[in-house]
Amino acid sequence: MIKKALLLVLTALAGCAQVPPEKEDPRDPLQSVNRPIYEFNMDVLDAYILRPAAVGYTKITPQPVRRGLVNFTTNLDAPIDSANSALQGKMSDSGVNLARFLVNSTVGVFGLFDVASEIGLKEQDEDFGQTLGVWGVGDGAYLMFPAYGPSTVRNITGTAVDNLIIPSVTMTTPQSFLVFAVRALEARASLIPQESLLNESLDPYIFLKDIYFQRQLYELYDGEPPEPESEEEYDEDFLENL
Repeated sequence: MIKKALLLVLTALAGCAQVPPEKEDPRDPLQSVNRPIYEFNMDVLDAYILRPAAVGYTKITPQPVRRGLVNFTTNLDAPIDSANSALQGKMSDSGVNLARFLVNSTVGVFGLFDVASEIGLKEQDEDFGQTLGVWGVGDGAYLMFPAYGPSTVRNITGTAVDNLIIPSVTMTTPQSFLVFAVRALEARASLIPQESLLNESLDPYIFLKDIYFQRQLYELYDGEPPEPESEEEYDEDFLENL
């Protein structure tokens, strides 16, 4: 509810904003709304809440504990990975993801230990946004959400569908918030070494948007996207952790 209210406020504030013609992007028809939300995310939420929390989290949380938390949250997505692998016709990957969930949920103590990777069952990350892409559905408009960050119409739809798959759908609100918090802190902490790339870019908003779409191609083509038209290259760690 807070996110919806904030989105309405920012939309109203940005209603009179005009995007310069040279910055028009067919992927981003809502740029006049997205930019103020991006600025709010970076100048307020990230600067005063998320980044300080991520720095504090990395300082007080021992690495083995962090690794266990990441393993636990990753394991929760294994059924989602399995279902989407099957929907994309990748039956072998679907079986691997299902096996990972069974092994890590039992021998790995509810996913705290990634035993599956140690025995050769590597994670095959898939989501319904990627599934829609494989089925030929386009990205749709680029969207920027308060706190959540960048997405597209296709991917936000995919996220909503993925949340209906067990075990995500069975979690209580406090459990869902805890999982979201761990993922957000880990993702933000992993990007701290890459901050200069964003801060030194001519237009951080456009830089982040381009990185986001590069990442979507990277995931859609399982790490082997077609050659980009532009020769500009981005840091692989930034792509992986966005």
